[in-house]
Order: sequence, then C-alpha cells, then structure tokens
Amino acid sequence: MTPRKKIDPAELRAALLEVRDWLADADAPAPSRAQLAAAVRLSARTLENTAPGSSVEVRVPPFVAVQCVAGPRHTRGTPPNVVETDPRTWLLLVTGTLTFDAASAAGTLTASGTRAREIEHWLPLLRV
Repeated sequence: MTPRKKIDPAELRAALLEVRDWLADADAPAPSRAQLAAAVRLSARTLENTAPGSSVEVRVPPFVAVQCVAGPRHTRGTPPNVVETDPRTWLLLVTGTLTFDAASAAGTLTASGTRAREIEHWLPLLRV
C-alpha cells in the first residue's frame, strides 16, 4: 500500500474558506472549478488520513474517491461499502453544516453496505 499524502490543515482551511459563501448560500456565486476541486480533494484526503483503512469508499464525483475506515479490505470490483455524494453536499458534511441523516433523507447522499455510515463518526472535519 502506498503511503498517503499528509494534508496541511492550514491548506484545507484556506480551501474551505474560499467556498464558504457558496456553502452558506446556494444562490451565491459558485466557486471556480479549481476552488471547488481543491476543497473537495483536500477534505476527502484529510478523511482518508484521519480514518485510515480501506473498508469504505467515499466518492465525490467528478473530483475524488478515497478509501478509509479500518476493517475488511476489498480488492476487486465494486466495494461493498460506498458513500457517494455531490461536491456541495460533501463540503456541507465536512464543515458540519449538514448531517449524514439529513443528506441521506434529501437524497443527496447514498450509502450502501453495513459499514458506510462509519464515516459519520469522523465528520465534521473542520468548521469554518
């Protein structure tokens, strides 16, 4: 297994601050694709480092997919435990503005497998 790149917390905070207005108000001007990608990737990689393992795959298309949470590891095909959401919902979860249950109920997050909900324990990553 290749070592995971450590994420600088200041870099994550800066990336989240760049999209903060849009997270607070969906009608605010959307961040640039580069700003959005940076915030999503840095936050997902932070989760990957904070909750090391390979039992849950978190997907935030089109920007990133990471494996995290200790437990049984899958090696081929579609993983049994998957959380997938859009970039805005992911960042709302990361910043504690939205709960896992609320995102699930709204249909903006799908979670499959018995271990998928375990990422909820690691969220929020950073409040901005």
